[in-house]
Amino acid sequence: VRDLIIDCLHYWVTEMHVDGFRFDLASILGRGQDGSVLANPPLIERIAGDPILANTKLIAEAWDAAGLYQVGEFPAWGRWAEWNGKYRDDIRRFVKSDAGMVPALAARLAGSEDLYEDDGREPFHSINFITSHDGFTLRDLVTYNDKHNLANGENNRDGTNDNYSWNCGTEGPTDDDAISNLRLRQMKNMAALLMLSHGVPMMLAGDELGRTQHGNNNAYCQDNEIGWMDWQRNRDSGDLLRFFQQLIHIRKEHPNLRRASYDRAHGAASPLITWHGTRLNQPDWSAGSRSLGMHLHSNPADFDMYLIANSYWDSLSFELPGTRSGREWHRAMDTSLVSPEDILPIGKEEILQNQKIYTVGERSVVLLISK
Repeated sequence: VRDLIIDCLHYWVTEMHVDGFRFDLASILGRGQDGSVLANPPLIERIAGDPILANTKLIAEAWDAAGLYQVGEFPAWGRWAEWNGKYRDDIRRFVKSDAGMVPALAARLAGSEDLYEDDGREPFHSINFITSHDGFTLRDLVTYNDKHNLANGENNRDGTNDNYSWNCGTEGPTDDDAISNLRLRQMKNMAALLMLSHGVPMMLAGDELGRTQHGNNNAYCQDNEIGWMDWQRNRDSGDLLRFFQQLIHIRKEHPNLRRASYDRAHGAASPLITWHGTRLNQPDWSAGSRSLGMHLHSNPADFDMYLIANSYWDSLSFELPGTRSGREWHRAMDTSLVSPEDILPIGKEEILQNQKIYTVGERSVVLLISK
């Protein structure tokens, strides 16, 4: 069976020119014949060391259907990246204002060093995602508190109950403009944190258009309007699409957001990242905190960046770090503002009139660039 698996991978690489593989429920490959967890799974090691597969991407869904959860602990041999399920859950919980999530937010923004550094892996071994083909879409995350899977024929028993979603005040579609606007902002908040985190961002097709599965979080069996991509634009589609496009442009433009290694070589005297609260150099790691500032110190080819995430239900004023001589803070993104002011094209960022304080709206994410 191992030979068959390897032969299939070889065929897909040499004949079909496949660039990489994501292994569903990959932790099952690390179990022995009796179901026990192997310390050095031979098939996983063989795939990692195979010369024909040497230049392909190997991505593990680092859990299985029998309860084995290996996020941060999947046998890697320096090769395997992982779907970072902890990233998904932590970002969802921070954005919905769960208590005690600021330390986890910092770890996920910085590339999940707590998960991948010990065995020599780097930020690019973390596949960051908030939504996937399993579970709620991005829109459904902000529209439903509970799954609605009756159409699957299993009396709503299938699909996870651990969605970490928040409907913003009412379950399902609404004509309430205040709720609709909050839902749009929450989608932008999650998109912004995803695209501005270290690691490899993965987005679900259709999230950029606000696609819904009408609360179904296990739509594998729905070859119909529930599971299909709906190309008809809704009230938020154009706004969301533009927001995603600009986020991707920002990420591609700034090497600061795509660091290939952790901060370990720089030491405390010249860190690549410093953390702040509403007061400079005073991040609030307490359970009651719901905001954080991340100062990305620039590489020579880039600008300093200051990311502020506020999931509190009121606005907060943040002190701003100083800038290098001749540079000033400019607003690149503020999800509390309506389109097109919410995110500005590269080169069109607006200089701040107040270089000392920035007031971040409730449930908002802000990106400032020093140039």
